[in-house]
Amino acid sequence: METKQKELPTKYDPKSIEKGRYEWWINGKFFEAKNDLKKEPYTIVIPPPNVTGKLHLGHAWDTTLQDILTRMKRMQGYDVLWLPGMDHAGIATQAKVEQKLRSEGKTRYDLGREKFVEETWKWKVEYASHIREQWAKLGLGLDYSRERFTLDEGLSQAVKEVFVTLYKKGLIYRGEYIINWDPDTKTALSDIEVIHKDVQGAFYHMRYPLKDGSGFIEIATTRPETMLGDTAVAVHPEDDRYKHLIGKTVILPIVGREIPIVGDDYVDMEFGSGAVKITPAHDPNDFEIGNRHNLPRILVMNEDGTMNELAGKYQGMDRFECRKQIVKDLQEEGILFKIEDHLHSVGHSERSGAVVEPYLSTQWFVKMQPLADEAIALQQKAEKVHFVPDRFETNYLRWMENNRDWCISRQLWWGHRIPAWYHKETGEVYVDYEPPADSENWKQDEDVLDTWFSSALWPFSTMGWPNEDASDYKRYYPTDCLVTGYDIIGFWVSRMIFQGLEFTGKRPFKDVLIHGLVRDAEGRKMSKSLGNGIDPMDVIEKYGADSLRYFLSTGSSPGQDLRFSLEKVESVWNFANKIWNASRFALMNMGEMSYEDIDLKGQKSVADYWILTRLNETIETVTKLADKYEFGEVGRVLYNFIWDDFCDWYIEMAKLPLYGEDEEAKKTTRSVLAYVLDNTMRLLHPFMPFITEEIWQSLPTQGESITVAAWPTVNPDLTNENAAREMKLLVEIIRSVRNIRAEVNTPMSKKIDLYIKTKDQETSNILINNQSYLERFCNPENLEIGTAVQPPEKAMTAVATGVEVILPLAGLINIEEEIVRLEKELDKWTKEVERVQKKLANERFIEKAPQQVVEEERAKEKDYSEKRETVLKRIEELKTM
Repeated sequence: METKQKELPTKYDPKSIEKGRYEWWINGKFFEAKNDLKKEPYTIVIPPPNVTGKLHLGHAWDTTLQDILTRMKRMQGYDVLWLPGMDHAGIATQAKVEQKLRSEGKTRYDLGREKFVEETWKWKVEYASHIREQWAKLGLGLDYSRERFTLDEGLSQAVKEVFVTLYKKGLIYRGEYIINWDPDTKTALSDIEVIHKDVQGAFYHMRYPLKDGSGFIEIATTRPETMLGDTAVAVHPEDDRYKHLIGKTVILPIVGREIPIVGDDYVDMEFGSGAVKITPAHDPNDFEIGNRHNLPRILVMNEDGTMNELAGKYQGMDRFECRKQIVKDLQEEGILFKIEDHLHSVGHSERSGAVVEPYLSTQWFVKMQPLADEAIALQQKAEKVHFVPDRFETNYLRWMENNRDWCISRQLWWGHRIPAWYHKETGEVYVDYEPPADSENWKQDEDVLDTWFSSALWPFSTMGWPNEDASDYKRYYPTDCLVTGYDIIGFWVSRMIFQGLEFTGKRPFKDVLIHGLVRDAEGRKMSKSLGNGIDPMDVIEKYGADSLRYFLSTGSSPGQDLRFSLEKVESVWNFANKIWNASRFALMNMGEMSYEDIDLKGQKSVADYWILTRLNETIETVTKLADKYEFGEVGRVLYNFIWDDFCDWYIEMAKLPLYGEDEEAKKTTRSVLAYVLDNTMRLLHPFMPFITEEIWQSLPTQGESITVAAWPTVNPDLTNENAAREMKLLVEIIRSVRNIRAEVNTPMSKKIDLYIKTKDQETSNILINNQSYLERFCNPENLEIGTAVQPPEKAMTAVATGVEVILPLAGLINIEEEIVRLEKELDKWTKEVERVQKKLANERFIEKAPQQVVEEERAKEKDYSEKRETVLKRIEELKTM
């Protein structure tokens, strides 16, 4: 691709300007961190996407925000590292590969562990290349020379280091616990891998008989099949109904086992009967109660969701089949006396869709309390992690304060194998980096670590840790900003913080910029079931990466969800067109101008001074807002400056000298155009990198690429507040004249008389000195300016700052003809109002039409009524003239 070109094509075509540009950036190594010790480092590590499929709009939003930050900081003179990478995503990737194998009539067991892992690596290679292609389409300024993967050798070493160290400190242990269990994939799940759905179930009310024959105690459950593992009934110790029963026993129906009645504060006296069955092996709350009362844990289910030998006659039955049978049996015995419909939230495996079973299992755990305490204490210090918006710190602290020990083992083949070995004869456990010397006598743990265990180390494991002398670790850690969604604060952000503190003694990042979720135009979460998902690559194909990026980054404020709208993306595309056409006009009028030809010392017009002043204001505002991550506000400021100030006003005013005879004025105007456009492209570049690079390459600029051009700074010598005020007045007058013309339906091409009455001579002088603008943009037949202007009686007037703008009615319209025209318009709006009111008065329409359609009709009624009132008011005004 040519680095420089003389002329922009006539039409803005995103495809042609984006084609090849990314490769040019990568080949130029513009995004590689230089380890330049003269510069201050600035680091972001990408939240690693899973190698399971295509990137979605959430990824596009997340990475665009990071790209904006890193491009801006690079231009501001920082030594920027934006480190890319991907996550092996244990269960998610394994599920995809197993699904592929099933389509070929195979299972992972047919292949065996080693071959299956080989197949999964092939999957990773294929999908990693897809992700890189999508990053390229988005234009992400990533340093690929440092790309990492969570199963890289270096990261695997970091994982071992952390596991072994925590184990030796007593912060990793192996024990029984209730975990989320997926009976289909036969693995433990993290909380984030469980999707809760409302399911229509039932409350089964039963009477457990007291051992002494004195009566019954009533309990209710949604999972009657688990009663086979009951080891107690619990009541609140202050419940007068049951106090006297604490210490007694009941006979567990069907099983016939004697179990105690215990008193525990956990029981809610107001809920149900106030008595609950306790099944420590099948419920997390019951597990805790069981621990407090030393209750046995009886597991009555197999890993695949079938009932085991402790389930007696139900052994071998699927858990849901068992439920049906046990309900039938309990009804026959008169134990189950009521079944009540009950809508409740049930966990489902995100990957397999199976109903998740709370399940007692021997797993590996991280002891969270000491780690969480350190992370909580950090937030009281000056070097705390700053959440943006700061309200999300509360979410983070709440998660840290209410955590339970973290189950880190997964019954998978794809992932970091747990560095633990068991002696084949004695069962002794050995944990270290490598197996014991007599490895033939030991068998390694079959499980792998939870994906979050390795991704919790991402900010420092990617930099070369545990080698603390690694150059990148020493220079670029801790990182500056993490950009992520609010939905994984607990699962990922918090874990990176406590692991970072534990192993590096430092916070892993200074700031956490939180964004929301991308929703559809109606505010619904995007999902396959609703069919409302949008592929970002399809949007880029139609509108270009710049339009998508600008919409995503400026469409909401930090922490808020974003409603996706193709219409809004299209409006950004129109904005890009406006920029393109304005740039073409400016370039066509610069001729062969070089960077050295730019001269802002000459005599400047009020328009020149004004646009330079507005540019300074825009640079200052954009920089301040971007430093606070207020990209939505940055977008508004840039849009207003580029569209309104530069394109609609300055370029139009620049045509006067450019098309005139004064060569010095032409030279100054060209210089102002070049300077303003250059700085504007730099301000806009982090948001719209492709179009800005293309235009910048055609401008008289210095440097190889806009990616490494200096960020604009305010030049106080170019600010002229008086000129800015004068220009503001001129714009007010021109706008008011245009508004009056529009109100009375008089085109700009028709000459009119214009009187401007000023409050003082100073204002008169300003307007007389800039009369050429008023003549060009108001098109007056006669123009009179002064403090003693005497306007005619019948006139339209408008008030601007310090002036009264007067247009004689006689020169504008024929009053009688205008009244006739307006009466026809009044009739039209009256009919529209009557039509829509009739529709809204129809009860059947209100009942049957979708709410959105009804609201649209109400909006029409309001709009038509307002238009009718405006026309009526105008007719009355004309009749009094």
